Amino acid sequence: MHTLNLGILAHVDAGKTSLTERLLHTAGIIDEIGRVDDGNTQTDSLALERQRGITIKSAVVSFALDDVTVNLIDTPGHPDFIAEVERVLSVLDGAVLVISAVEGVQAQTRVLMRTLQRLRIPTLIFVNKTDRAGARYAQVLREITEKLTPHTVARGPAVTGLGTREARSVPYADDDPRFTERLADLLTEHDDTLLAAYVEGGEELAPARLRAALAEQTRQALVHPVHFGSAVTGAGITALTDGIKELLPAAGDDADGPVSGTVFKVERGRAGEKLAWVRMFSGTVRTRDRLEFGQGPGAVSEGKVTGIRVFADGVDTDAASVGPGRIAKLRGLGDIRIGDAVGDIRATATRRHFAPPTLESVVAAAPPASRGELHFALAQLAEQDPLINLRQDDIRKEVSVSLYGEVQKEVIQATLADEFGIDATFRGTTTICLEKPSGTGSAFEIIDKDDNPFLATVGLRVDPAPTGSGVTYRLEVELGSMPYSLMRAVEETVTETLAQGLYGWRVTDCTVTMTHSGYWPRQSHSHAVFDKSMSSTAGDFRRLTPLVLMAALRQAGTTVYEPMHRFRAELPADTLGPLLPVLARLRAVPGPPSVDGARCVLEGEIPAAQVHDLQQRLPGLTRGEGLLETAFDTHRPVTGTVPQRSRTDHNPLDRKEYLLHTVRRAGGGQE
Repeated sequence: MHTLNLGILAHVDAGKTSLTERLLHTAGIIDEIGRVDDGNTQTDSLALERQRGITIKSAVVSFALDDVTVNLIDTPGHPDFIAEVERVLSVLDGAVLVISAVEGVQAQTRVLMRTLQRLRIPTLIFVNKTDRAGARYAQVLREITEKLTPHTVARGPAVTGLGTREARSVPYADDDPRFTERLADLLTEHDDTLLAAYVEGGEELAPARLRAALAEQTRQALVHPVHFGSAVTGAGITALTDGIKELLPAAGDDADGPVSGTVFKVERGRAGEKLAWVRMFSGTVRTRDRLEFGQGPGAVSEGKVTGIRVFADGVDTDAASVGPGRIAKLRGLGDIRIGDAVGDIRATATRRHFAPPTLESVVAAAPPASRGELHFALAQLAEQDPLINLRQDDIRKEVSVSLYGEVQKEVIQATLADEFGIDATFRGTTTICLEKPSGTGSAFEIIDKDDNPFLATVGLRVDPAPTGSGVTYRLEVELGSMPYSLMRAVEETVTETLAQGLYGWRVTDCTVTMTHSGYWPRQSHSHAVFDKSMSSTAGDFRRLTPLVLMAALRQAGTTVYEPMHRFRAELPADTLGPLLPVLARLRAVPGPPSVDGARCVLEGEIPAAQVHDLQQRLPGLTRGEGLLETAFDTHRPVTGTVPQRSRTDHNPLDRKEYLLHTVRRAGGGQE
């Protein structure tokens, strides 16, 4: 048998979890199909998921399809939980993208398909809910071609009984000319040999040849077969499972190779121990093995595997080892994090597939005395979702979290109450902006000169860098000019300090270069012990670096950028006039409208901070007929008043205030 790690992805309410239930039932894993509305599905195991009827956390369930062992990963569909989807993408061999035959291609569907194509993940498309009133066939196929990809082929003719419980889609026969002609046209776009055979005709285009070419090009993510059916009635499921077995690629099976895997989920066991969900790519991990893990060569940790649980036949069970292609829960790796590689981590790099959260909110405990418990609980939630990005403000005794939307905020609040017994409240949601250097700036401070109270010399230059490049740190001093620990202290502090720029936002797309360095070596008075007042420590460099860096950044200047969403609105053409001035007040920039009879499509950009307002206003402006899709697109410079974010550090922009908190005191402790 071979293994296939399969992701089920969809826009919320397209029927993704219902399809998972149907596949499990077909494979004989469950006797009765659960319903999302009834809260009794196999993969939505959290109480909150059952209450809300949505998937919040990814879940894995394993079953067999003939000689294929499928590790099926059910993912959230709501855009507020896109980070959970992102973590799953790195472990997939193939995917099924679910589309509703009633609603068609929706905003999240487009985002997911673009990402699957960019990562070249082999993908089948399943059009669900053909049994529902309002289900469509030809229109949905056209939407898929126009909005997702033209490289598709329907595996069956038009659905009979569309919109009823008797809806059925019978697959084409291999030699059906309606199928072979479309298939030949599609496959020859990517295969010159096949194209030559197609032009010449003859036996080369036999159905068996086309079927083999379809499998090959599907596995290369060049084409995407489309199946129609219903997860509720089971229509089309046999054809879909046949497609999963025949068209999607198997995982690698190098059991004797070097250990290599990726952590895509972390949770806590009943005893509070950390459990790492790992997809193995090669090698074998055994209980009691010592395993390296981390997110790059400079951040390697090691731990002993004390327990392994693998997925099989719908459950996870204890095992002595886990090999390539499998998914397992590893116990014993206390410092492991989501995104870590295990074993061979040399080529590991954390890649972002979707935009980071663009919203944040301050979380407060009620009563305030439970602030410590709140921080502990949020830290545990951040283990499971690092992108909530706790931001601790020790000055105001507050903590804020990053968010994708209001539903995520409600889920965090409910989780704090249900799992930790904490009554938490959220303040109003604000938009997360970025800062980028406007020019070049430099500054330095010399040890034992002027008013430098620290035993350190640090010089830094800040330069703008290309969009999307993040922060790059470089040296213009000799690496051996100071001990490595002091060099490392400067580099780490640069990264920490850039979390808050001139206006309080994270600084990105810049290069920071160390231009000056100097220190006093370890020394002491005659016959005395080591004297910190005469010797440079890492603490001196950690305290001086923020002053120098912010002085350089002030000289360079920064521009604040706000997140922008791309929007697409479908509305009655006669309501366009009233909508345009509202868009102008919301600082949206619409493109030229596309009018088709009584309908109008309008696309453009809108600040992320105004999306919710537009969503609230659109129904009233369009008689309830307007449809709106939005998705993060880019960051643009803020126009008008520049938003500022309250600082959570000791404000190195104000030298006097900063030194009051950090200056070296005679006889005081230092690092």
